[in-house]
Amino acid sequence: MRREDVSPDRPDSSGQIPLSWAARNGCDGVVKLFLEREDISPDKPDIFSLTPLLWAARNGHDEVVRLLLGREDVSPDRLDNGRTMLSEAAAGGHDGVVKLLLERGGINPDRPDNYGRTLLSWAARNGHDGVVSLLLERRDVGPDRPDNFGQRPLLLAAQNGSNGTVKLLLEQEDVRPNRQDKHGRTPLLRAVKNGHVGVVKLLLGREDISPHRPDHSGQTPLSRAALSGHAEVVELLRARVAGNLKVA
Repeated sequence: MRREDVSPDRPDSSGQIPLSWAARNGCDGVVKLFLEREDISPDKPDIFSLTPLLWAARNGHDEVVRLLLGREDVSPDRLDNGRTMLSEAAAGGHDGVVKLLLERGGINPDRPDNYGRTLLSWAARNGHDGVVSLLLERRDVGPDRPDNFGQRPLLLAAQNGSNGTVKLLLEQEDVRPNRQDKHGRTPLLRAVKNGHVGVVKLLLGREDISPHRPDHSGQTPLSRAALSGHAEVVELLRARVAGNLKVA
């Protein structure tokens, strides 16, 4: 018997309804109970503009996402401070959630956020190979799309030392690995600066990579490596220039 004096859709001080808390914490059984009621608003945002689905997607709760996506009154493409649900899931490396959202349809997987960054860029930046692989299989995702700062997925992956993601992106015909961002920095220069030896090896193994290309301040990969004290990277760059680099 249901109580008449309990409101299942009443928000707390943060604007979150009970369904939102259940979705946020991955309580799929509780979510299912709430969704069986007619007096529930399953797409209601809190004061942070986060809906139950956004919370579930952000935290990687596959089954909760599946339940919410089964409702016609739940929007899968709502923005959270300029970021889409897909980009939240991609940034967190939640492969299952990304797959569910892509299967739902009605979502633009290449939609940029307020920074001009797509979900591929977010996944590449955080080194989530599984999500990157899922997205690269799609024709409606641009693998070399820049954000507002001219940073492309490859550069973001390279600067964070994401070897697997860099390798996946280098296999794409549309990706040009020698492109610069707004400051003239290439993926190689970013990898060199941070001492990511594995990524540097992958990039130097490409014939279309220039080991001499400077940024807008005149800094080259070799000068950056020397300045940062990355001795192994310095040796790799010298070997490439001398033509005796071994990438294996």
